[in-house]
Amino acid sequence: MLELAVESLETPALTKAQLAGLLFEQIGLNKRESKDMIDAFFALITHSLAQGQDVKLTGFGNFQTRTKLPRPGRNLHTGEAISICARRVVTFHASSKLKEQIQIATAT
Repeated sequence: MLELAVESLETPALTKAQLAGLLFEQIGLNKRESKDMIDAFFALITHSLAQGQDVKLTGFGNFQTRTKLPRPGRNLHTGEAISICARRVVTFHASSKLKEQIQIATAT
C-alpha cells in the first residue's frame, strides 16, 4: 500500500507532481520520464473524454461524459431569470472496490 504524506493541511490533495515523485521513488523512472508518463496518462484520459468516450479504470471507477440540456435558471445576485446553455459535463462513479477501500480507511 502506498503511503502519501500530505504537505499542507489546507490543501490535502494528491498532485501530479506527487504522482510523478512516487513513480520516481517506487519504480525507478527518472524524474523527467515520471512527469512525462503522468502527463501522457492524463492527456489520454482528457482526449478520450473530449471525444465522447467513457474511461473505465478497473478497481477505481468510471469517467463518463453527459450532455446537460438547456434549462431556465436564475442569477442569484439579481434574481433575474437567465437561460443556462446546453453543455457537456464529466461525471465520475467510483467502483465498489474503491468505495470499500475508503470505508476500510475511515474505519481505522
